[in-house]
Amino acid sequence: MNMRAGRILIAATLVAGTFSLAQTNPAVVASQASSAAAAKVWPTADGTVVLKEFRFGTGETLPELKLHYLTLGTPHRNASGQTDNAVLLLHGTGGNAHSLLNPLFADVLFGPGSLLDISKYFLILPDDIGHGQSSKPSDGLHAHFPAYDYDDMVRSQRMMLDEMKVDHLRLILGTSMGCMESFVWGETYPGFADALAPFACLPVPLAGRNRMMRYMAIEAIRNDPAWMGGEYKTEPKLGLHNANEMIFIMGSSPLQMQKNAPTRELAEKYVDTVLARADANTDANDLLFYVNASRNYDPSPRLDRITTPVLWINSADDYINPPELGIAQEMVKRMPHARFILLPISDATRGHGTHTVAAVWKDYLGEFMRETEPGK
Repeated sequence: MNMRAGRILIAATLVAGTFSLAQTNPAVVASQASSAAAAKVWPTADGTVVLKEFRFGTGETLPELKLHYLTLGTPHRNASGQTDNAVLLLHGTGGNAHSLLNPLFADVLFGPGSLLDISKYFLILPDDIGHGQSSKPSDGLHAHFPAYDYDDMVRSQRMMLDEMKVDHLRLILGTSMGCMESFVWGETYPGFADALAPFACLPVPLAGRNRMMRYMAIEAIRNDPAWMGGEYKTEPKLGLHNANEMIFIMGSSPLQMQKNAPTRELAEKYVDTVLARADANTDANDLLFYVNASRNYDPSPRLDRITTPVLWINSADDYINPPELGIAQEMVKRMPHARFILLPISDATRGHGTHTVAAVWKDYLGEFMRETEPGK
């Protein structure tokens, strides 16, 4: 394990991953440099593990799978020698280890006396496979990178923790893609964590409109002649732009869109600003792979294996996981110690991106942490 003390500065944006893209305020984006100066600096440490001959669910292998992560705080062991204060924080699709250092999340949860106070907890924020500084298609394999999925991500996270000598987790809190990974964690490694907090997802296959939108984003890239089967020398701009447009819509919420862009001119400027930033910071192959990583996801047949307490929170304005489907209300019954909360639409919610606005749901998390304290 290679640990390097670092200090990460995060701009005060509303983006916590690709599928929260639409919640970015153009005024915030335009002043990102000045906003960064005012953002809180967290004393993170960098780490990287290299997993040799990692075998993916498809049977493909990588001689070396690199997984990067950030940590905050110091691990603690109980009287029996087991890690008792580690918290795994899992980012969303297209995000990275820095995503949950977003002030809307970190400044509310990580400070002195807060729910995940870094003087008490050891926080672990990984870059998932295909994201951030971990191994990904844009490193060189392009479209020949192994077709990873969420099972691969969770298995690699467990192997990463083994390398870090973390043998137990106080909490797994996952947002969006990380929410789905939290359900996979619960059924694949029962008992490894004291509690699970999946925010903004459903524990069923990604079908219906959700998969349709993802499929359209994937096909936009694949059908751009400039993609060249993944071997492009410059980004396939049209396909990538179209894919980012689809993702923009997926992460949107009508109330916030109307408030932030109440005129035609502001609406068009909003779109142009957000998409210009997304296009400039996204690799087409990386996007194609991480959007498609959800293709095999389906924890629903094994939810009864999740006996760990679960706090599951969605928001009513989540376009990706709309409450009218009625799925959550049925699926929560399959887990013996799970509670589902649907946050009503308000000025504070941000559609799918509500998963990162900790002020909206922190009271529920605080109650959950007290209820699941070991020994109670």
